[in-house]
Amino acid sequence: MGKVKCAIIGSGNIGTDLMIKILRYSDILEMSVMVGIDPTSDGLARAKRMDVATTHEGVDGLIAMEEFKEIAIIFDATSAKAHLYNYDRIKAFPNKQMIDLTPAAVGPYLIPPVNSSAIEDVDNVNMVTCGGQATIPMVAAVSRVAKVYYGEIVASIASKSAGPGTRANIDEFTETTSDAIEKVGGAERGKAIIVLNPAEPPLIMRDTVLTLSEQADKDAIRKSIADMAAEVQKYVPGYRLHQEVQFDDIPEDKPVFIEGLGYRHGLKTMVLLEVEGAGHYLPAYAGNLDIMTSAAKATAEKIALMKYQTA
Repeated sequence: MGKVKCAIIGSGNIGTDLMIKILRYSDILEMSVMVGIDPTSDGLARAKRMDVATTHEGVDGLIAMEEFKEIAIIFDATSAKAHLYNYDRIKAFPNKQMIDLTPAAVGPYLIPPVNSSAIEDVDNVNMVTCGGQATIPMVAAVSRVAKVYYGEIVASIASKSAGPGTRANIDEFTETTSDAIEKVGGAERGKAIIVLNPAEPPLIMRDTVLTLSEQADKDAIRKSIADMAAEVQKYVPGYRLHQEVQFDDIPEDKPVFIEGLGYRHGLKTMVLLEVEGAGHYLPAYAGNLDIMTSAAKATAEKIALMKYQTA
Protein backbone atom coordinates (compact mmCIF):
# COMPACT_ATOMS: atom_id res chain seq x y z
CA MET A 1 0.00 0.00 0.00
CA GLY A 2 1.21 3.52 -0.76
CA LYS A 3 1.37 6.14 1.93
CA VAL A 4 -1.42 8.71 2.20
CA LYS A 5 -0.22 12.27 1.61
CA CYS A 6 -1.00 14.95 4.13
CA ALA A 7 -0.41 18.62 4.87
CA ILE A 8 -0.18 20.55 8.10
CA ILE A 9 -1.53 24.10 8.39
CA GLY A 10 0.29 25.83 11.22
CA SER A 11 4.07 25.82 11.56
CA GLY A 12 4.16 26.49 15.31
CA ASN A 13 4.98 24.08 18.13
CA ILE A 14 2.09 21.67 17.57
CA GLY A 15 2.39 21.60 13.79
CA THR A 16 6.14 21.08 13.89
CA ASP A 17 5.95 18.29 16.45
CA LEU A 18 3.25 16.57 14.39
CA MET A 19 5.38 16.86 11.24
CA ILE A 20 8.33 15.18 12.96
CA LYS A 21 6.12 12.37 14.28
CA ILE A 22 4.78 11.67 10.80
CA LEU A 23 8.18 11.81 9.13
CA ARG A 24 9.88 9.56 11.66
CA TYR A 25 7.22 7.18 12.90
CA SER A 26 4.33 6.74 10.45
CA ASP A 27 4.22 3.84 8.01
CA ILE A 28 0.89 5.09 6.69
CA LEU A 29 1.16 8.88 6.31
CA GLU A 30 3.48 10.91 4.10
CA MET A 31 4.28 14.56 4.80
CA SER A 32 3.67 16.56 1.65
CA VAL A 33 3.38 20.24 2.64
CA MET A 34 3.96 22.35 5.76
CA VAL A 35 1.89 25.55 5.71
CA GLY A 36 2.58 28.72 7.69
CA ILE A 37 2.14 32.48 7.52
CA ASP A 38 5.55 33.53 8.83
CA PRO A 39 8.33 32.85 6.32
CA THR A 40 10.91 33.01 9.13
CA SER A 41 9.21 30.45 11.41
CA ASP A 42 11.28 27.59 12.76
CA GLY A 43 8.64 25.11 11.62
CA LEU A 44 8.94 26.11 7.97
CA ALA A 45 12.73 26.13 8.23
CA ARG A 46 12.73 22.62 9.69
CA ALA A 47 10.32 21.41 7.02
CA LYS A 48 12.65 22.67 4.28
CA ARG A 49 15.62 20.94 5.90
CA MET A 50 13.61 17.72 6.02
CA ASP A 51 12.71 17.99 2.30
CA VAL A 52 9.06 18.87 2.90
CA ALA A 53 7.47 21.40 0.54
CA THR A 54 6.41 24.65 2.23
CA THR A 55 4.35 27.76 1.75
CA HIS A 56 4.11 30.84 3.97
CA GLU A 57 0.87 31.99 2.33
CA GLY A 58 -1.54 30.04 4.51
CA VAL A 59 -4.30 27.78 3.24
CA ASP A 60 -4.64 29.76 0.02
CA GLY A 61 -0.98 29.16 -0.71
CA LEU A 62 -1.53 25.45 -0.09
CA ILE A 63 -4.47 25.28 -2.49
CA ALA A 64 -2.36 26.96 -5.19
CA MET A 65 0.43 24.37 -4.92
CA GLU A 66 0.78 21.49 -7.35
CA GLU A 67 1.06 19.08 -4.40
CA PHE A 68 -2.44 19.97 -3.20
CA LYS A 69 -4.15 17.71 -5.73
CA GLU A 70 -2.71 14.54 -4.18
CA ILE A 71 -3.12 15.54 -0.53
CA ALA A 72 -5.89 13.58 1.20
CA ILE A 73 -5.55 14.59 4.87
CA ILE A 74 -5.05 18.15 6.13
CA PHE A 75 -4.25 18.87 9.77
CA ASP A 76 -5.11 22.31 11.14
CA ALA A 77 -2.81 23.37 13.98
CA THR A 78 -3.58 27.09 13.93
CA SER A 79 -6.30 28.66 16.10
CA ALA A 80 -10.04 28.25 16.53
CA LYS A 81 -10.74 31.44 14.60
CA ALA A 82 -8.34 30.60 11.77
CA HIS A 83 -9.82 27.13 11.42
CA LEU A 84 -13.18 28.55 10.41
CA TYR A 85 -11.57 30.20 7.38
CA ASN A 86 -9.32 27.24 6.59
CA TYR A 87 -12.16 24.74 6.63
CA ASP A 88 -14.37 27.01 4.54
CA ARG A 89 -11.68 26.99 1.85
CA ILE A 90 -10.87 23.27 2.02
CA LYS A 91 -14.43 21.92 2.10
CA ALA A 92 -14.96 23.12 -1.48
CA PHE A 93 -12.62 20.36 -2.66
CA PRO A 94 -13.85 16.75 -2.72
CA ASN A 95 -12.12 13.88 -0.95
CA LYS A 96 -10.17 16.07 1.48
CA GLN A 97 -10.25 15.15 5.17
CA MET A 98 -9.53 17.78 7.81
CA ILE A 99 -8.29 16.97 11.31
CA ASP A 100 -8.74 20.00 13.53
CA LEU A 101 -6.30 20.41 16.43
CA THR A 102 -7.90 23.71 17.51
CA PRO A 103 -10.92 24.08 19.83
CA ALA A 104 -13.09 25.33 16.94
CA ALA A 105 -15.36 22.28 17.24
CA VAL A 106 -16.73 22.50 13.72
CA GLY A 107 -16.65 18.74 13.21
CA PRO A 108 -17.54 16.01 15.73
CA TYR A 109 -15.29 15.53 18.74
CA LEU A 110 -12.82 12.67 18.45
CA ILE A 111 -11.06 10.91 21.33
CA PRO A 112 -9.32 7.86 19.74
CA PRO A 113 -9.96 5.17 22.41
CA VAL A 114 -13.51 6.36 23.10
CA ASN A 115 -15.37 7.19 19.88
CA SER A 116 -13.30 6.38 16.79
CA SER A 117 -16.52 5.72 14.88
CA ALA A 118 -17.00 9.50 14.73
CA ILE A 119 -14.62 9.64 11.75
CA GLU A 120 -17.07 7.88 9.46
CA ASP A 121 -18.82 9.96 6.80
CA VAL A 122 -17.47 13.35 7.91
CA ASP A 123 -14.83 15.57 6.30
CA ASN A 124 -13.74 17.32 9.50
CA VAL A 125 -13.08 15.89 12.97
CA ASN A 126 -12.14 17.88 16.05
CA MET A 127 -9.45 16.71 18.47
CA VAL A 128 -11.04 18.73 21.31
CA THR A 129 -8.09 20.02 23.42
CA CYS A 130 -4.97 18.69 25.11
CA GLY A 131 -6.85 18.55 28.41
CA GLY A 132 -9.74 16.80 26.72
CA GLN A 133 -7.51 14.19 25.12
CA ALA A 134 -5.93 13.43 28.50
CA THR A 135 -9.00 13.41 30.71
CA ILE A 136 -12.11 12.52 28.73
CA PRO A 137 -10.97 8.88 28.38
CA MET A 138 -11.12 8.67 32.19
CA VAL A 139 -14.63 10.16 32.36
CA ALA A 140 -15.68 7.67 29.69
CA ALA A 141 -14.05 4.85 31.63
CA VAL A 142 -16.25 5.61 34.65
CA SER A 143 -19.26 6.20 32.42
CA ARG A 144 -19.12 2.70 30.93
CA VAL A 145 -19.49 1.27 34.45
CA ALA A 146 -21.96 3.71 36.03
CA LYS A 147 -24.13 6.67 35.08
CA VAL A 148 -22.01 9.83 35.50
CA TYR A 149 -23.87 12.88 36.73
CA TYR A 150 -20.92 15.28 36.75
CA GLY A 151 -17.41 15.32 35.33
CA GLU A 152 -14.83 17.99 36.16
CA ILE A 153 -11.27 18.16 34.86
CA VAL A 154 -8.36 20.39 35.77
CA ALA A 155 -5.45 20.43 33.31
CA SER A 156 -2.19 21.94 34.56
CA ILE A 157 0.43 22.58 31.88
CA ALA A 158 3.82 24.26 31.94
CA SER A 159 3.52 27.91 31.00
CA LYS A 160 6.49 27.49 28.66
CA SER A 161 4.58 24.87 26.66
CA ALA A 162 1.68 27.25 25.98
CA GLY A 163 2.38 29.15 22.78
CA PRO A 164 0.41 32.06 21.28
CA GLY A 165 -2.22 29.73 19.81
CA THR A 166 -2.92 28.02 23.13
CA ARG A 167 -3.13 31.33 24.98
CA ALA A 168 -5.46 32.79 22.37
CA ASN A 169 -7.78 29.80 22.75
CA ILE A 170 -8.25 29.71 26.54
CA ASP A 171 -11.98 30.49 26.41
CA GLU A 172 -12.53 28.00 23.61
CA PHE A 173 -10.53 25.43 25.59
CA THR A 174 -12.88 25.53 28.55
CA GLU A 175 -16.05 25.61 26.46
CA THR A 176 -15.04 22.86 24.04
CA THR A 177 -13.62 20.57 26.71
CA SER A 178 -16.68 21.00 28.95
CA ASP A 179 -18.96 20.16 26.03
CA ALA A 180 -16.90 17.10 25.07
CA ILE A 181 -16.94 15.80 28.67
CA GLU A 182 -20.68 15.51 28.18
CA LYS A 183 -20.93 14.44 24.53
CA VAL A 184 -18.00 12.02 24.48
CA GLY A 185 -17.26 11.32 28.14
CA GLY A 186 -20.89 10.59 28.94
CA ALA A 187 -21.37 12.97 31.88
CA GLU A 188 -24.65 14.81 32.29
CA ARG A 189 -22.72 17.99 33.15
CA GLY A 190 -19.10 18.82 32.45
CA LYS A 191 -16.66 21.48 33.59
CA ALA A 192 -13.08 22.15 32.49
CA ILE A 193 -10.34 24.30 33.98
CA ILE A 194 -6.87 24.96 32.58
CA VAL A 195 -3.91 26.17 34.65
CA LEU A 196 -0.74 27.60 33.10
CA ASN A 197 1.90 26.65 35.65
CA PRO A 198 4.85 29.11 35.74
CA ALA A 199 7.04 26.84 37.89
CA GLU A 200 10.76 26.60 37.11
CA PRO A 201 11.99 24.16 36.09
CA PRO A 202 8.80 23.46 34.11
CA LEU A 203 6.62 20.60 35.34
CA ILE A 204 5.09 17.97 33.08
CA MET A 205 1.37 18.03 32.36
CA ARG A 206 -0.77 17.00 35.32
CA ASP A 207 -4.51 16.37 35.16
CA THR A 208 -7.16 15.81 37.79
CA VAL A 209 -10.43 14.12 36.86
CA LEU A 210 -13.39 14.15 39.23
CA THR A 211 -16.66 12.37 38.58
CA LEU A 212 -19.84 11.93 40.57
CA SER A 213 -21.74 8.87 39.46
CA GLU A 214 -24.29 6.39 40.63
CA GLN A 215 -22.98 3.92 43.17
CA ALA A 216 -21.04 1.16 41.43
CA ASP A 217 -18.48 -1.57 41.98
CA LYS A 218 -15.21 0.24 42.74
CA ASP A 219 -13.08 -2.61 41.46
CA ALA A 220 -14.98 -2.49 38.16
CA ILE A 221 -14.27 1.23 37.88
CA ARG A 222 -10.58 0.69 38.71
CA LYS A 223 -10.33 -1.94 35.98
CA SER A 224 -12.15 0.22 33.45
CA ILE A 225 -9.78 3.12 34.19
CA ALA A 226 -6.69 0.90 33.93
CA ASP A 227 -7.90 -0.60 30.66
CA MET A 228 -8.57 2.87 29.22
CA ALA A 229 -5.15 4.14 30.32
CA ALA A 230 -3.56 1.18 28.51
CA GLU A 231 -5.44 2.14 25.33
CA VAL A 232 -4.17 5.72 25.49
CA GLN A 233 -0.62 4.49 26.16
CA LYS A 234 -0.63 2.69 22.81
CA TYR A 235 -0.16 6.07 21.09
CA VAL A 236 1.02 8.23 24.04
CA PRO A 237 3.60 6.14 25.97
CA GLY A 238 4.11 8.94 28.54
CA TYR A 239 0.46 8.82 29.67
CA ARG A 240 0.04 7.30 33.12
CA LEU A 241 -1.85 7.32 36.40
CA HIS A 242 0.02 9.45 38.94
CA GLN A 243 -1.64 7.81 41.96
CA GLU A 244 -4.13 5.10 42.75
CA VAL A 245 -7.75 5.90 41.91
CA GLN A 246 -9.49 7.45 44.92
CA PHE A 247 -13.15 7.10 45.92
CA ASP A 248 -15.49 8.90 48.28
CA ASP A 249 -19.08 7.93 49.01
CA ILE A 250 -21.56 10.81 48.92
CA PRO A 251 -24.49 9.65 51.09
CA GLU A 252 -28.10 10.27 50.20
CA ASP A 253 -28.64 12.41 53.28
CA LYS A 254 -25.64 14.64 52.40
CA PRO A 255 -25.96 15.21 48.64
CA VAL A 256 -23.93 17.79 46.70
CA PHE A 257 -25.44 20.51 44.53
CA ILE A 258 -24.60 20.43 40.81
CA GLU A 259 -25.55 23.49 38.81
CA GLY A 260 -28.14 22.57 36.22
CA LEU A 261 -28.87 19.18 37.81
CA GLY A 262 -29.71 19.93 41.43
CA TYR A 263 -28.70 17.69 44.35
CA ARG A 264 -27.04 14.36 43.66
CA HIS A 265 -25.51 11.61 45.78
CA GLY A 266 -23.50 8.57 44.80
CA LEU A 267 -19.84 7.73 44.21
CA LYS A 268 -17.13 10.35 43.78
CA THR A 269 -14.13 9.11 41.79
CA MET A 270 -10.84 11.00 41.50
CA VAL A 271 -8.21 10.13 38.89
CA LEU A 272 -4.78 11.81 38.96
CA LEU A 273 -2.83 11.70 35.70
CA GLU A 274 0.44 12.90 34.27
CA VAL A 275 1.50 13.12 30.65
CA GLU A 276 5.17 13.13 29.75
CA GLY A 277 6.04 14.21 26.23
CA ALA A 278 8.11 12.09 23.87
CA GLY A 279 10.55 14.95 23.26
CA HIS A 280 10.34 14.77 19.47
CA TYR A 281 10.41 18.55 19.05
CA LEU A 282 9.79 20.04 22.48
CA PRO A 283 11.02 19.08 25.97
CA ALA A 284 9.39 16.20 27.84
CA TYR A 285 7.41 18.60 30.05
CA ALA A 286 5.26 19.54 27.05
CA GLY A 287 3.02 16.50 27.36
CA ASN A 288 0.03 18.68 26.53
CA LEU A 289 1.35 19.15 23.00
CA ASP A 290 2.49 15.55 22.67
CA ILE A 291 -0.91 14.07 23.48
CA MET A 292 -2.61 16.32 20.90
CA THR A 293 -0.22 15.51 18.09
CA SER A 294 -0.13 11.81 18.98
CA ALA A 295 -3.93 11.63 19.02
CA ALA A 296 -4.15 13.48 15.72
CA LYS A 297 -1.60 11.14 14.12
CA ALA A 298 -3.45 8.07 15.40
CA THR A 299 -6.72 9.44 14.07
CA ALA A 300 -5.22 10.26 10.67
CA GLU A 301 -3.76 6.78 10.34
CA LYS A 302 -7.15 5.22 11.02
CA ILE A 303 -8.81 7.55 8.52
CA ALA A 304 -6.12 6.72 5.96
CA LEU A 305 -6.71 2.99 6.33
CA MET A 306 -10.47 3.42 6.21
CA LYS A 307 -10.88 5.95 3.41
CA TYR A 308 -7.78 6.32 1.28
CA GLN A 309 -5.35 3.40 1.28
CA THR A 310 -5.63 0.92 -1.55
CA ALA A 311 -3.58 -2.14 -2.30
